[in-house]
Amino acid sequence: MHGKITRRAYCSLLLALALPAWAQQPTKIPRIGYLTGSSPPTSTTPDLNADAFKQGLRDLGYVEGKNILVEFRYLEGKAERDQSFLADLLQLKLDAIVVISMSSIQAAKLATKTVPLVMVTNFDPVATGLVDSLAHPGGNLTGVTRFTRELSGKRLELLKEMVPKVSRVGILEARSASPTPYFKDYEPAAHALKMQLEALELRGSNPDLEGAFREMVKRRVGAIITARNPLFIINRKQITDLAIKNRLPLMSEGTDFVESGALASYASDDVANFKRAAVYVDKILKGTKPADLPVEQPTAFELVFNLKTAKQIGLAIPPEVLARANRIIR
Repeated sequence: MHGKITRRAYCSLLLALALPAWAQQPTKIPRIGYLTGSSPPTSTTPDLNADAFKQGLRDLGYVEGKNILVEFRYLEGKAERDQSFLADLLQLKLDAIVVISMSSIQAAKLATKTVPLVMVTNFDPVATGLVDSLAHPGGNLTGVTRFTRELSGKRLELLKEMVPKVSRVGILEARSASPTPYFKDYEPAAHALKMQLEALELRGSNPDLEGAFREMVKRRVGAIITARNPLFIINRKQITDLAIKNRLPLMSEGTDFVESGALASYASDDVANFKRAAVYVDKILKGTKPADLPVEQPTAFELVFNLKTAKQIGLAIPPEVLARANRIIR
């Protein structure tokens, strides 16, 4: 039968011939960069923030390696690596970059004006000149602020409630991209509480932490607050061990320190913060420009205690303070 081919049959034939070629066209998988000042995770020091970010992506339907690729880069506390790591990431034609430390955010702003940047920052992004305003960030940078610096006074108040007799507090900080020394954020509350601050700044990528604690003991501090800095995050286990060894109550600016043995922390909920970073990435991948995404402020805050540490240093936290905890590690 060699009759005329019908129009419908002809269209069906064309579709059948075209379908395999169309089906073979590769679907572009979005590629995201993630630049953090900390070290690669290990079994003893997991990267809880990166874990929260990845969980946020999964909650939105992304599966690493299937419909999204994430390129992780760890500075290991060495801010001088920012430029080379960013150059490496930008060669990968990324759809967005998540940046954490202040040095990385500033370097990323200089490195690209086109690749969308999602920050999770400890600092006020308007006061530090990172964005034009929270509602209208402008440019290619948006994200989440953690309110780390704004909570400094509250941390000192809580430390005083936990250790009522303390009158001298050491502020342990590292040289960083902070516009002002961290201890300055604690001074108003210290003045109001009639407490004396002892600031100790460490320099370099291999700080003498044991020497720092010897100096704090020499200055007769009754408790320590450790500022949030990539260098300290990497060395948090050694810092918390030294605090326990010297029987010094240690208040931290992040929950990860309490997991490692610090006495307490008061901070915005970083699981929520980094899950929100994933939401920003999702919106950008769906076509929203960073300039049109307002910078978010945290709404959830956590007071966390480590009772095991309290017992090790011989401290009984007043029950009325303990009752306000969002989480207790026993």
